[in-house]
Amino acid sequence: MLGRRAQHWAGWGIMNQAYRLKFRAIGADVIIWSTARIVNSEAISIGDRVIIDDFVFITGGQSTDIGSFVHIAAFSSVVGGGRLVLGDFAGLSAGVRVFTGDEDYLGSSLTNPTIPDRFRNVIRSQVIIGSHAIIGANSVILPGIIISEGVAIGANSLVKTDCEPWTVYAGAPAKPIRKRAKEQILELERRLGEELYDEHGTYVGDGKA
Repeated sequence: MLGRRAQHWAGWGIMNQAYRLKFRAIGADVIIWSTARIVNSEAISIGDRVIIDDFVFITGGQSTDIGSFVHIAAFSSVVGGGRLVLGDFAGLSAGVRVFTGDEDYLGSSLTNPTIPDRFRNVIRSQVIIGSHAIIGANSVILPGIIISEGVAIGANSLVKTDCEPWTVYAGAPAKPIRKRAKEQILELERRLGEELYDEHGTYVGDGKA
């Protein structure tokens, strides 16, 4: 069920392209602004109440699974041709770069997309970003990384190793700083769920999108 505002925007067409693209799956109250660029949308699934801002660039790659209550802010990108999982309540702040694949720049192959595949050594990988994880503005996530549930990444960080749950990281490379308030955040999720889901666990929204 679309909330009133999401229905209004979807009706405009030029503003919300969420229901004009062909996704593997898409939920309710999804807003994808008109200048966001989505490539290989058939490989992408999206949950409920998601917002993807203008000037975002996402390639579906092998598969891209975006949960519910996710925000991807302007000028972020997901590239690399691999697999991305973005959990519920997660967010990519403005200018975040997520790389799900790479090339063998240290080997004996040629590199870059202008080269036929037989001369390249492209490495497809994955990035897993858990529920309630927040990635700060202009951060870079390298291939093969698991950012666990509840992690917060400070702005301008370089994430090149896995991150432990409910921990704040920052820096280049990112290092742990302190813990997050797990119990309080999960309690807020529970209360929100009582408002926006029925007794069967189906999203019904609140009509406010």
